[in-house]
Amino acid sequence: MASNKKTYTTTEMQQRVDDYISQFKTGYFSPLAQMARLTEELGEMAREVNHYYGEKPKKDSEQEKAIEDELGDMLFVLISFANSLDIDLSDAFNRSINKIETRDKNRWTKK
Repeated sequence: MASNKKTYTTTEMQQRVDDYISQFKTGYFSPLAQMARLTEELGEMAREVNHYYGEKPKKDSEQEKAIEDELGDMLFVLISFANSLDIDLSDAFNRSINKIETRDKNRWTKK
């Protein structure tokens, strides 16, 4: 997957989002508002997946959006949520993947 696009570590992503949010007086939204925003973005992604892979085609009047765009929106909100709670996403991921690799190591047939 070669690309000339910039790749980011989780730390860099969290810092870039923080740099953006910190320039506004409002700052980060409350945890409840962040959860609502994340749910809203998830709904938008579900709608796109349904249009691409489900039985509900888009109306001619509906704007074309890519699943990648919706995933990006969800990632931005998730990073904002983590930042607002001072959660390091790299640490959160490490805890999660270690749990999954241990709990589910024999759950599926290996290749």
